[in-house]
Amino acid sequence: MEQTYQYAWIIPFLPLPVPMLIGLGLLLFPTATKSLRRMWAFQSVLLLSIVMIFSINLSIQQINSSSVYQYVWSWLINNDFSLEFGYLIDPLTSIMSILITTVGILVLIYSDNYMSHDHGYLRFFAYMSFFSTSMLGLVTSSNLIQIYIFWELVGMCSYLLIGFWFTRPVAAKACQKAFVTNRVGDFGLLLGILGFYWVTGSFEFRDLFQIFNNLISNNEVDFLFVTLCAVLLFAGAIAKSAQFPLHVWLPDAMEGPTPISALIHAATMVAAGIFLVARLMPLFIAIPHIMNFISLVGIITVFLGATLALAQKDIKRGLAYSTMSQLGYMMLALGMGSYRSALFHLITHAYSKALLFLGSGSVIHSMETLVGYCPKKSQNMVLMGGLTKHVPITKNSFFLGTLSLCGIPPLACFWSKDEILNDSWLYSPIFAIIAWSTAGLTAFYMCRIYLLTFEGHLNVNFQNYSGKENTPLYSISLWGKEGSKTSNKNFRLVTLLKMNKNTRPSFFSNRVYKIDENVRNMTPPFLSIPNFGNTKTSLYPYESDNTMLLPIIILIIFTLFVGFLGIPFNQDMDILTKWLTPSINLLHKNSNNSIDWYEFCKDALFSVSIASFGIFIAFFLYKPVYSSFQNLDLINSFFKMGPRRNFYDKIKNAIYDWSYNRGYIDAFYGTFFIVGTRKLAEFTHFFDRRIIDGIPNGVGLMSFFVAEVIKSVGGGRISSYLFFYFSYVSVFLVIYYFLNL
Repeated sequence: MEQTYQYAWIIPFLPLPVPMLIGLGLLLFPTATKSLRRMWAFQSVLLLSIVMIFSINLSIQQINSSSVYQYVWSWLINNDFSLEFGYLIDPLTSIMSILITTVGILVLIYSDNYMSHDHGYLRFFAYMSFFSTSMLGLVTSSNLIQIYIFWELVGMCSYLLIGFWFTRPVAAKACQKAFVTNRVGDFGLLLGILGFYWVTGSFEFRDLFQIFNNLISNNEVDFLFVTLCAVLLFAGAIAKSAQFPLHVWLPDAMEGPTPISALIHAATMVAAGIFLVARLMPLFIAIPHIMNFISLVGIITVFLGATLALAQKDIKRGLAYSTMSQLGYMMLALGMGSYRSALFHLITHAYSKALLFLGSGSVIHSMETLVGYCPKKSQNMVLMGGLTKHVPITKNSFFLGTLSLCGIPPLACFWSKDEILNDSWLYSPIFAIIAWSTAGLTAFYMCRIYLLTFEGHLNVNFQNYSGKENTPLYSISLWGKEGSKTSNKNFRLVTLLKMNKNTRPSFFSNRVYKIDENVRNMTPPFLSIPNFGNTKTSLYPYESDNTMLLPIIILIIFTLFVGFLGIPFNQDMDILTKWLTPSINLLHKNSNNSIDWYEFCKDALFSVSIASFGIFIAFFLYKPVYSSFQNLDLINSFFKMGPRRNFYDKIKNAIYDWSYNRGYIDAFYGTFFIVGTRKLAEFTHFFDRRIIDGIPNGVGLMSFFVAEVIKSVGGGRISSYLFFYFSYVSVFLVIYYFLNL
């Protein structure tokens, strides 16, 4: 076993040759490299698979022996300063490495088909492989400086991938927004690292925790200073994990390709902040009030993310705010000291959210067959609906992911979220009420996304399979703003176009666009197995190809069964607790987390009831068209009386505006920081030119005018000189006389 740990350094570096060789090949042999691009996808998957197998092997050894291994070597030595470089293999490292590799492999396989038509195919795989390398280097780091290096590399990769389609202005702005927002947190992280080095004299986690605990026990630290340093460390996690108030970059990051969204939201960038807080838990626990601050930020993010997801029209942005809310649950659990619950939810959420994002990518591909590449249309849920019979595998997988995120047993997220909700009662009743109510909101907005996307009727102008000439508009909104104006019966008839096999309609006009028959098959995917769906281009949405469906089906298996990893009512079957025992012991906590069946069922009944209520409300308001209109009529008839209706309309519009406008937080930042900075710059420019430069310039200008006056006086005539002389003396004598009276 010792020999196996010695080779753990290959975990971060094994995927690195792919981006290096792709970059070198594109530089020296661009034509040959592009012609062999299928090979690079295969190599990316192969190398990451080797890392996954190695990580699983290390994890099995840790579960059996509860061991932790660290290896370091000196990097820089100067007098009393020593900087080491190495790797740390413990339960947290193995959990993160398995998440990164498993989700990364599935996303790479998925991307082979999803990006097959894109000219940046090779660049995409180079970025993805380097992204995996950076994240694996981050989770295996043994000290804070090493973490900061890989932390910045992860940020750089996210910048490149979010702005992958950099020719689109919105994508270019999104990656800049993500980069700048994360730099705010990263600056705080750097200051916090330097502050704790000044206190302890070490960057190594093992030495840092030991020295700091000794200083705390001997009361030899300034608690105000170390609390400030801890907050600065936590600022890095706030930005990376999109916690309030540095969450604003996350929804805009959806401008990147969908596989990137899946990887960022499931197991890489946003998970890095959770990993950092979990890694530094022995430090945070020893500092008064910092744990309360972490839990406060977490509960605010939980509720804010859920409310902002309520009225989103873009399917990926809705899922992005869902990620923000679920990350808030994890941060809340860490702040409460529920280390096991936070990591358990990190695992279950990763696979469920990867399933949802890859499913959304499959839907977006299907919509692109109708509208061409247009994110505003192909990602807009208001323009979807009725996809059930066209993409049944995607629909069923998305439905399972939705139920998992809602917390419906026995799916993955039920087990972990239920633990966090129960722990919140023991920590704070106020936090518990917010967390439980947000669980209901989660069920509501996730079912809303599912219903708007898949149920009802197709919401575009084309002939459906039934051959009917009239198709009612399905995507009516609770808010009354998502659809177009309807008739008195609350639906309109869509004019259908007569089209042939090689045409495609537009949403907003009768213009017809040619379909590229080979747009999906420019480069065949490297994985060739019998296809699950229909690959022929048609006028209708169709199921994705095999290399997109295979990862989705595998993620379904994870979503169904990964929750059993931490069954709480059987200590012998609780693999997660055994796995985390070394880390839990480091926190000086009891690792026995088992409960009896009665207690578990009693707690689960309450959480499932709240989730079921949210699902019921969503189905009541957004189920297929005719019932939806009737339900809305019932609601409107109840509030038909003047005062009640006005109150209802105000509440409805206020909730819609708050959610759709992102809580006005982006607008506030734009006004306060962007416009305010520009005004400050303009004032500084004015002050510099008119005041700072104006004073010496004014003195010089006055000297010029005085010289001009003196020059005109000096004419060379003695009579003039005598006149001015006697005039000056006379004035002086008069003044002197009056002063001496």
